[in-house]
Amino acid sequence: MPAMGSKKRKLAQVAAEVTDGAPAAGKNAQKAFFKNASNWNLEQDYESRPRKGKKKEPKESNKLPIKTADGRLEILNGLDEDGDDVSVESDNEWLEGREDEEEWEPEADEEEEPAPTIPEAQQIIEAQEEMAKLAMALNESPEENVASLKTLAKYGESDITAIQMLALMTQMAVYKDIIPGYRIRPLAEEEQKEKISKDIRQLRQFEQSLISGYQHYVKELNRVARLGVRAKPGTQSISNVAYTCACTLLTAVPHFNFRSELLKILVWKLSKRRIDDDGNKCLQALETLFREDDEGRPTMEAVSLLTKMMKSRDYQVDQVVLNLFLALRLLSEFRGTASKDRVDKEGEDGEDGAQQPPQKMKKAKREFRTKRERKMLKEQKSIAKEMTQADALVSHEERERMQSETLKMVFACYFRILKLREPHLMGAVLEGLAKYARLINQDFFGDLLEALKDLIRHSIEDADAEGSEETGEEGQNNDEDDEGDNTEPSRNLTREALLCTVTAHTLLAGQDAHNSRNALHLDLSYFTTHLYRSLLDLSTNPNLELTKPPSSTFAAGRFLRINVQTTTVLLLRSLTAILLPPWNIRSVPPLRLAAFTKQLMTSSLQLPEKSCQGTLALLGDVAHTHGRKVRSLWNTEERKGDGRFNPFSDSVEGSNPFATTVWEGELLRKHYSPKVREGHQLLVKGMNSK
Repeated sequence: MPAMGSKKRKLAQVAAEVTDGAPAAGKNAQKAFFKNASNWNLEQDYESRPRKGKKKEPKESNKLPIKTADGRLEILNGLDEDGDDVSVESDNEWLEGREDEEEWEPEADEEEEPAPTIPEAQQIIEAQEEMAKLAMALNESPEENVASLKTLAKYGESDITAIQMLALMTQMAVYKDIIPGYRIRPLAEEEQKEKISKDIRQLRQFEQSLISGYQHYVKELNRVARLGVRAKPGTQSISNVAYTCACTLLTAVPHFNFRSELLKILVWKLSKRRIDDDGNKCLQALETLFREDDEGRPTMEAVSLLTKMMKSRDYQVDQVVLNLFLALRLLSEFRGTASKDRVDKEGEDGEDGAQQPPQKMKKAKREFRTKRERKMLKEQKSIAKEMTQADALVSHEERERMQSETLKMVFACYFRILKLREPHLMGAVLEGLAKYARLINQDFFGDLLEALKDLIRHSIEDADAEGSEETGEEGQNNDEDDEGDNTEPSRNLTREALLCTVTAHTLLAGQDAHNSRNALHLDLSYFTTHLYRSLLDLSTNPNLELTKPPSSTFAAGRFLRINVQTTTVLLLRSLTAILLPPWNIRSVPPLRLAAFTKQLMTSSLQLPEKSCQGTLALLGDVAHTHGRKVRSLWNTEERKGDGRFNPFSDSVEGSNPFATTVWEGELLRKHYSPKVREGHQLLVKGMNSK
């Protein structure tokens, strides 16, 4: 007991001394700190101190679980060796931490040093070689190397324009070669869940990868084409390459997916008022598509996009775009008639009824087959049906339906332009109507002829107005001639009037409408009178044998496919339809034959050499067919008329042609051209033979 008491007393005493002498102990500790500081190894302490970098994730425990006294299993977690609970307790350690950050900065600067730059020419060569290797691998085994499509697409993201152009051209060549001959359709949910073989799974993966890469490539073409980058003289820009790739893919693989996106690229380019070299590529690609399209659906999509584009642009497009409709295959293949809102097929009611009865055979004529043979025949038919669908063959009925829809869109576009009377498109519309005349519904003939008559009246008024303006403004326009070379060609009113006449007569000749013209109230005398009165003016036209005026250098280089037929050809077609109608060649009255013969002989004195030859050849055919009706024009003793001949009469019959003679033959006999002299001799010989 005494021992325990003394022990308690000592502990209390020590506690009291510590409490009373705290300041003295702190000073002693500080002196000991500075005294022993010289013996510290600071570098060793710094090396052994844990780094304050990235925090490491706690490691998983590899120890086995243990069983506690309560019977539970527990897993012991090891202590963190890195000492995450270490904190900076003094200014020295905080400064040492700053030293760590300052020592780390030079290392970061060393990592950010730029890599040595490679010359641009060397980069282009390396990229070209790498893309060539990838393209060869894809051509050899596309299913195994389909991942290379993404690698090729990455080259298109380069900052060097030459590499981007090479990437676009390489991808175009690769896709052109590896695209299959069928359209890849999306898989249904049931098809994705069903079990398939390894080969089919590999084929489907290849198709999906191909579709994904091709879609990305077409979007890239669309983006690059719309940039509108202009090329330097003698070079190509990346936009030129994009249009070339789009045109090539459209003509090479028109059956494949994303055809509409390619068509939109071309149609967007053709929406411009002026057509440049890229526009010519697009025109040629669409013409090739129209002529080589056996299915009909690509043509229908292209015509739909073109008509919508022209309508949205208020038909402020180049007329060469409208002439694309002249390349459609339905001009020679489609059987039927149409207007802007309906289509009447030839024999629509009778064909179906005639085909159905032969399909039902009588029992006596049926061939006997066993149950096994019938089963095999049924399987063969199903296989043939699947093969037909796989080969993308379109039935005749389906193709005819697509052509009908295409024809309705074309006529709707033509009639809308006729209604608006767009000056720069009238020539193309009239030539198109002349081409499609046999396909126009007869119920629409009356309205169309009235529209054509209105066009001729407006062309006469416009011609008179232009003539009065030219006489007063000749001097003012001399300075603007140089600037006018880069504008579109002026409106040719003479061609429009001739095209109206040709279209009107072609409408009647195309569908035998002349037999029912009285019921349809069709009168073509207005077109005949107008042509007769314009013959003398046409003979003095210097551009009679030219498709476009020679002063327009811009048009000569870029509008070569517009209104291919010359004015002389249109004139001869109109005269042939009036003087030698194919439906009733003997029904032409003698007064009309004599008036046109006299007027043509007078006009041939001013016509160019080739036009004069064509006119004399036409008169030779007239003399061969109607020699007795016009023979009196060459013989004064057989004159039948009295009075005076009036070549400027308002009507053909009122000109009194039998009151004169063809004295122009004596001048044509001494013509400078041997072919003209020969043509005149044949005319006289044919006239004397009757």
